[in-house]
Amino acid sequence: MFIDETTISVKAGNGGDGCLAFRREKYIPMGGPFGGNGGKGSDIKFVVDEGLRTLIDLRYMKTIKGDKGENGRGKNQDGANAKDIVIKVPQGTVVTDLDTGLILADLKGKHDEVVVAYGGRGGRGNTAFKTQSNPAPNFAEGGEPGEERLLKVELKLMADVGLVGMPSVGKSTIISCISKAKPKIAEYHFTTLTPNLGVVKTSKGSSYVVADLPGLIEGASLGEGLGDKFLRHVERTRVIAHVIDMSSFEGRDPYDDYVIINKELENFNKNLLKKPQIIIANKMDVESAKDNLVEFKKKLNNKDIKIFEVSALTNNGLQEVVDYLGDILEEIKPEDLYDEESFESHVLYKFKKEEPFTITKENDEWVIRGKEVEKLFKMTKFNTDESIMRFAKRLRKMGIDDKLIELGAQEGDMVRILDFYFEFK
Repeated sequence: MFIDETTISVKAGNGGDGCLAFRREKYIPMGGPFGGNGGKGSDIKFVVDEGLRTLIDLRYMKTIKGDKGENGRGKNQDGANAKDIVIKVPQGTVVTDLDTGLILADLKGKHDEVVVAYGGRGGRGNTAFKTQSNPAPNFAEGGEPGEERLLKVELKLMADVGLVGMPSVGKSTIISCISKAKPKIAEYHFTTLTPNLGVVKTSKGSSYVVADLPGLIEGASLGEGLGDKFLRHVERTRVIAHVIDMSSFEGRDPYDDYVIINKELENFNKNLLKKPQIIIANKMDVESAKDNLVEFKKKLNNKDIKIFEVSALTNNGLQEVVDYLGDILEEIKPEDLYDEESFESHVLYKFKKEEPFTITKENDEWVIRGKEVEKLFKMTKFNTDESIMRFAKRLRKMGIDDKLIELGAQEGDMVRILDFYFEFK
């Protein structure tokens, strides 16, 4: 089964908890804190595997979860880091964060890889908090939560030439003649249900990849036929080859077919029309094809587009097409699909200080939200008075107490962070 798009949820592993422990050994008075740090949670990583041609494995992975880092132990023993979760994907995979709309990676290289969700760091044990003013801290830190993302994963095939055209114009027959690809060929529309790739060799010995795409019809960019599912695979091609039934076997005008296909390409992505194009006039072995080609050239009125007369049935004229494409591909460099603004950057430069929290009043209670506040809450272990006092001091240092007073909070009001309630004092 060919799957080229899916949506998955990823949750990287949480960091391991820090350990609260003290050294208690004979002849060692005032042993002090002895708790180790937790290990890092597992990252979730996508890695290109050249042997894959579909996203079918991801189709059944609705949620991918990382492992938690090992908790710290006594005797200052740090917990082990969790092993990263490696997911293999085909070359040409594009990963997008659905919450932000930004692209995490375009995995077009043979050895490309990307971390799509970072594991949380391990919590610090009480040894890490030892200071001159507090030589025996009675608290430790919980592990940092791992990143959570909702991802759209798309496959955009890596091909140099894309064969496009109406159904039953001979695209599958052509790719079967010029390569070792064995697509299904039959005398009915939409015989090709998935893109077919074939490696083509020129007379000079060079090679390139050709993609035979399912037939397009008018309205394909809006979802008619199969076009909306497979037009994305044209985006990576460096040359677009229009295959046109010049015999008008089905009663269509060849020039109208050419205009319709170009219109659908433009509607899907305007940049597709900037790519070099050639026209493969197929079925020239039919008597009416010669006259139709004359009319086609009159209507085309474009001397820059190269037209090749071929017959896929008799394998006539195809080698000339193969060699010509090989020559022009040497001069056309691959282009990036996306500009830098489309990608998510992990290096953020903030020139304006942003508030790390928001406070709203809901049903007679004050609700505090914000990534920094919620992370602090999740990493706090409320098992000792000292740990609770540290949490309160961190909130005060963030300015939450002052903001509550400014908003009119009174002594005894209920304040909530996630599912945790406390009284404001």
